[in-house]
Amino acid sequence: MNLSLENLEKQFQDRIDAGDNIEPKDWMPEKYRKTHIRQISQHAHSEIVGMLPEGNWITRAPSLRRKVALLAKVQDEAGHGLYLYSAAETLGISRDELFNQLHTGKAKYSSIFNYPAVTWADMGAIGWLVDGAAIINQVMLTRTSYGPYARAMVRICKEESFHQRQGFEIMLTLSKGTAEQKEMAQDALDRWWWPSLMMFGPTDAASTHTEQSMKWKIKRKTNDELRQQFIDITAPQAEFLGLKIPDPALQWNEERGHYDFGEINWDEFWQVVKGYGPCNKERINARVKAWDEGAWVREAALAYAEKKDSIQKAI
Repeated sequence: MNLSLENLEKQFQDRIDAGDNIEPKDWMPEKYRKTHIRQISQHAHSEIVGMLPEGNWITRAPSLRRKVALLAKVQDEAGHGLYLYSAAETLGISRDELFNQLHTGKAKYSSIFNYPAVTWADMGAIGWLVDGAAIINQVMLTRTSYGPYARAMVRICKEESFHQRQGFEIMLTLSKGTAEQKEMAQDALDRWWWPSLMMFGPTDAASTHTEQSMKWKIKRKTNDELRQQFIDITAPQAEFLGLKIPDPALQWNEERGHYDFGEINWDEFWQVVKGYGPCNKERINARVKAWDEGAWVREAALAYAEKKDSIQKAI
C-alpha cells in the first residue's frame, strides 16, 4: 500500500520523537536531507579550511614538541573533514560536488576561519576558544538524529577535546611566562573572543533554521543556549589564566546562574559570512589552488585503484 506523503512525514516525525536514528536507506523528507547536506558539508569545509591558519605555524612553532603537537592537530582536522564528507555522501551528494560548492562560494564554512593568526599565541587562543566552542556545538551532535553524522561526531569530539587542552596549555604557558608573553596571550584573547562567540551562529530570533532543526533533533540546544554554556565554562578559565576577557559587561548573575555579557557585533558577523572578512578571499584561493595542484594525485590514485580492481577481476 502506498502511503501518502503526509503519512510518511508523520511516521518520520514519530521516529524522531521516539529517539530513533535515521539511516541512509530510510525514508526522509527532502528538506531533512538537504538540511543535513548543508550542515554536514559546512562542518566538513570548516575542518578543512581550519587547517590553513594553523598549518602556517607548524614550521614557526617555538619548539620541536610544539611542532609535533600542532602537526598532529592539523592531521586530525584533515581526518575530521574526511569523516564528514563521507557522512554527507550517504545523503546522495558526491564529494566533487561538495568541493565545488565550497570553491564557488555556494557552501559556507565557519566564519571564525576568516580571521588571521598573526602570533604564536593565536595557536593557543584557537585551541582554547575556537575548539572549545566547537566542542560545545559538537558534543550535542553525537546525539543528532542522523546516524552517520552522530557516529562520526563521537571520534571527532574526543580529538577536539585534546585540541582544546593543547590550546589551553599554550595559553597557560604564555600567561605564566614573561610580561611580553603574557601580553601576547592577552592580545590573542582580545582578538579571538568575540569571533568565538559568533561561531554559535545568529541569535535564536534571527536564525532561520533553529526551529526546524530542533524539531528534527538535528540540534538539541539553540544557538543562544550553546553560546551561554560556552561563556559560563570559559570565563572562569580566563580568570585562572590571569587574563581579562574583553567584555566590560561580563559579570556573574547570581539570580540567573549564568554570566551576563555584552552585545555581539552582528554587523561584523554578517559581513564575514557574506565573504567580506579579513581572510575570506585568501582562504578560498588557497583551497582552490590546493585542489587544482592536487589533481594529479587524485588521478594517480584513481588509476591505481582501477588497475588493482582489474587485476583482482582477472584472478
